[in-house]
Amino acid sequence: MPPTVLIVEDTQSLAMLYQSYLLPTGVNTLVASDGATAIDIINKVHPDLIVLDVMLPDMNGLDILATLEPENCPQVVVLTGHATKEMAIQAIKLGASDFLEKPIEADRFRITVNNALKIKNLKQTVTQYKNKYENGKYFDLIGSSKQMQSVYQIISSASVSKATVFITGESGTGKELCARAVHQASNRANQPFVALNCAAIPKDLIESEIFGHLKGAFTGAIANRVGAAGQANGGTLFLDELCEMDINLQSKLLRFIQTGSYEQVGSEKVVKVNVRFVCSTNRDPLVEVENGRFREDLYYRLHVIPIELPPLRERGQDIIEIAEALFVKIAKDESHPYKEISEDVKQLLIQYSWPGNVRQLENVIRNVLVLNPEQYIDIDMIPALPENTKKTPERETINSTAQLMTDTTFDLPNTQNNIKALWLAEKEYIEHVIKICSSNIPKAASLLDVSPSTLYRKIKSWEEIQ
Repeated sequence: MPPTVLIVEDTQSLAMLYQSYLLPTGVNTLVASDGATAIDIINKVHPDLIVLDVMLPDMNGLDILATLEPENCPQVVVLTGHATKEMAIQAIKLGASDFLEKPIEADRFRITVNNALKIKNLKQTVTQYKNKYENGKYFDLIGSSKQMQSVYQIISSASVSKATVFITGESGTGKELCARAVHQASNRANQPFVALNCAAIPKDLIESEIFGHLKGAFTGAIANRVGAAGQANGGTLFLDELCEMDINLQSKLLRFIQTGSYEQVGSEKVVKVNVRFVCSTNRDPLVEVENGRFREDLYYRLHVIPIELPPLRERGQDIIEIAEALFVKIAKDESHPYKEISEDVKQLLIQYSWPGNVRQLENVIRNVLVLNPEQYIDIDMIPALPENTKKTPERETINSTAQLMTDTTFDLPNTQNNIKALWLAEKEYIEHVIKICSSNIPKAASLLDVSPSTLYRKIKSWEEIQ
């Protein structure tokens, strides 16, 4: 689409003259003869460039410039027949990209407008690049690990296609964020993104939620409803937890995916839409197919571009990147004076297994910020973290107190001279357990039946005593 230029000029003959200057450039032009009309057009149309006269019948043009939001501000070229140095400086400070004095020659006007539009395009490109890649981010996904870089590459490669993306991963790994990244990276980014959680909708209502219904189609249908499929027309339809969908509805979904057509509940009229499908599940879809809970033909229709999101425990330093971003985000939500987290906290976050993945991490961080008003977050502020019930090969190497006792070298004192202070005996025992666990504090805490934060507090107290 060609860029849109709003000309704010109260003299009709000059406004038409400026429009004629821009005819060879192919831009779209709109005209406003006063400030109120200009503000209304800006809010509704969001032009790429504003050519703004200072002296307007109802207000000063610089007042309009001052109201524009810096983040989404269009380029502004200020015009005046009464130029002063002070006015030019004020206009530039308020965000104007250039300042022209009337009368203006056609070539000078066109060059100024073209330069401003080039700057606008450059700013948009920089912003898109920063939003996409800055600080290990890919849109709203965070992480610099090799696993996540692979995910980003798949999304980038798939962005130019309409092919269905099938996202798998444990609960809390960010499947919806991944789906949104697929949408944002595609040429549908400016069109609707509609998410539908198949697990959260009753079986007898999900067909209506997807395809919509007509008034009176069933009890409670008091008005016509456009379903998720219609709302997503031109954009992306994300079907979350797809394996929870009733097997009887899956045949209708398959037909919709194959033809792009569907019928609303209570209607015989065929509706055709242009939708890209992204779906996700926290189950193994092939197991669901084998058990007869998921149609095999639907699986192969949807499983075109698979993306497997790794669990948080396998993402290494990504945990710290995500945690720091969440601390900043939640601190802003809670008006918290957060500054940073300590190295002990980082070590705990890295070593913990995070069975609930990013969702659990986010809940822990919110707990910390709500209960602790301090700027600097230390280990004693972290709540007790439950141990993951899922076994991994690493965790199974030390999985019982019996093995721990086998490796213990301590003997009970047999004389008064051999008795140690209780804190010192506890210190030696705990340090021995930590050594057996290869310095993995959460693992040692699990074997000792205490929280990792308890061990960190004890270690810190021992350092102070020494």
